[in-house]
Amino acid sequence: MTLSRRRLLSHATLAGAALASSGLPLAALAQGGKTLRILVGFPPGGGSDAIARLLADKLKDVLGVPVVVENRPGAGGQIAAQVLKTSVPDGNTLFFTHDHTISILPQVVKHPGFDPAQDFIGVGGVATFVNAFAISSGTPARSFGDYVAWVKGQGGKSAVGIPAPASTPEFLVKLIGERFKLDLVSAPYRGSAPMMGDMLGNQIAAGVGSVPDFLENHRAGKLRIVAVLGEQRQAALPDVPTFGELGLKGFEDLPYYGFYAPAGTPARAVQQFSDALAQVLARPDVREHLVALGLTVTPMTPQQLTTRERAYTQAWTRIIQASGFQPQ
Repeated sequence: MTLSRRRLLSHATLAGAALASSGLPLAALAQGGKTLRILVGFPPGGGSDAIARLLADKLKDVLGVPVVVENRPGAGGQIAAQVLKTSVPDGNTLFFTHDHTISILPQVVKHPGFDPAQDFIGVGGVATFVNAFAISSGTPARSFGDYVAWVKGQGGKSAVGIPAPASTPEFLVKLIGERFKLDLVSAPYRGSAPMMGDMLGNQIAAGVGSVPDFLENHRAGKLRIVAVLGEQRQAALPDVPTFGELGLKGFEDLPYYGFYAPAGTPARAVQQFSDALAQVLARPDVREHLVALGLTVTPMTPQQLTTRERAYTQAWTRIIQASGFQPQ
């Protein structure tokens, strides 16, 4: 072996060792770099998709690798969660989702095909949000009180769209019906985008979903958000009352958005992504964009996300058991 060749091999070995000890994500360590895939369990056009694409665009610069969003819609995020479970735990596949898929779905589906506590690792939290009740422009109602009066004038029965069956919105529809003596029937969709399509086409009079799902069309006057959950009014909707103000209590816990990785993903890859996410969420332009979408930016470390997930899951266990709901 020539001296020059020995030197080249030595330099390559040292460079590889430096990379391996730097804490870079596995995607960056791979030959030529690999694409980081972010799974989203809902169709393009909804709130989850919009947030994931915003973050993916910023994360690619921080991580130094291509970042793509892959939509795997269906069953309230269940399909995407199953894809994550079977993905290679090398740091190149993550799942961006909210509380429904992680904390609620495993309790309301007999065979979800995944166990968050065993199959996933929390990587980092992004934001909290609230759910909202919106009505289509085809109804004469201008407020939630108007909507209640309108439904009673129609015989007291009406369908309310929800983005997924056995979700927070479905339980909320049930409680609203009981509280205001209405016969409200949940109409489940495969995500918020198709639900909004029917609302904008006046095929359904009302819907329940996250504020980010409805906000753009609310501002454009194409539908009307008439009530929100949470303990206080939202900065993006200062004129919209909370359900607490309207007399409906018990839904004050704030849902959350976060990133998850398959169980077995190396700790350094998890930490590297968590650090990159924190950098992105600290940017004023990103924060402003997320707030404009109706979110409260709430960066969470992997440990903080796991703690929030467990507390939220326990809270919903009590709600689901009290409702008498049986897993389907």
